Amino acid sequence: MNTEPLPDDEPPRAPPPPPPPRGFDPSSLFLVLDGLRRAAPREVQGQLTDLIREFLLTLRSLIDWYLERLDRPRREPEVENIPID
Repeated sequence: MNTEPLPDDEPPRAPPPPPPPRGFDPSSLFLVLDGLRRAAPREVQGQLTDLIREFLLTLRSLIDWYLERLDRPRREPEVENIPID
């Protein structure tokens, strides 16, 4: 009698590891901000909308600043030759 295991008799394998994170995903933050705005009373919705607009403009300014910083060539450190007597 043959006692070799059949391919179907293999134990189940562990699932593959999850893929590495791709970075920050701001979509959940925007959903929360929109939910807060919609849940606020009418008297406050305009102020909250202005606050969210200011937050997004600030975020945009930070991204622009960072991209400008990345585009600049790196400065070489200033080296001064000091004569040794």
